[in-house]
Amino acid sequence: MRSRWIERGVKFLFFLCAFSAVIITIGIVASLVGEAFRFFSYISVVDFFFGLTWAPHTLPSGEAVGFGAIPLFTGTALITLIAMVIAIPCGGMIAIYLSEYASSSMRQLLKPLLETLAGIPTLVYGFFAATTFAPFLRDVAGFFSLSLASESALNAGIVMGIMILPYMSSLSEDALHSLPTNLREGSMGLGATSSETILRVLLPAAFPSLMAAFLLSLSRAIGETMIVVMAAGLAANLSFNPLEAVTTVTVQIVSLLTGDQEFDNAKTLAAFGLGFVLFIITLFLNILALYGIKRYQRIYG
Repeated sequence: MRSRWIERGVKFLFFLCAFSAVIITIGIVASLVGEAFRFFSYISVVDFFFGLTWAPHTLPSGEAVGFGAIPLFTGTALITLIAMVIAIPCGGMIAIYLSEYASSSMRQLLKPLLETLAGIPTLVYGFFAATTFAPFLRDVAGFFSLSLASESALNAGIVMGIMILPYMSSLSEDALHSLPTNLREGSMGLGATSSETILRVLLPAAFPSLMAAFLLSLSRAIGETMIVVMAAGLAANLSFNPLEAVTTVTVQIVSLLTGDQEFDNAKTLAAFGLGFVLFIITLFLNILALYGIKRYQRIYG
């Protein structure tokens, strides 16, 4: 009888934790959406999503101008693209090596090192980008007679890719290493080489887990702030040139909410508008990934 009450108590505790998580999530989304709608009561949706100038301020007449977020979106996309171009292929090759080619002792040595890199604070990466990697990039650009800004999207993107690399490689390696051994043995038994087995059997079989690794890495890149502040700067330039300074949505959110702020003007509420956009983008990416995973599982399941 006593054990039954204990079991019911534990079950209720688990339910309470799950219910609390749902309530907290709903509260965060509701507050974000509410403040975002307050912001869009000050600023036109068209001006915000299609405006080409980000310099938020209020005129003496009370009109809020300079809230065009296109430079922020392009800066975020540019830096994220550079980071993922580095993290995806390098992380995938590291994962394949550790899972399929490395010896057991080598894997036990390299895997903890990767996970150690994942635990380095982003402030350290930002300091490395600003003090060490930026001068190196300027020297390389000068050698090729290129003009590179002291703070550039290329600098931030490369260092961000290095930061994301441990996540991508570690999660991808776990996905490949956890596949059943009979997949490898069956492919080898049919005469396939190791590379053919990896490309045609293991990677398709591990696609759902690899997609999860990609999404986690992508979310980390989109939400990164400190590296961008120290390596790419705060200038909201509308540029697709990786050699120039740009900024991102998350950096501007931090900038808008820094110091003593009153949440009754468009400039402060713009942070919630930007946060709402990030929320929608993340939700869309997750829905798209779930659809792709289900469709792929129907083919290879």
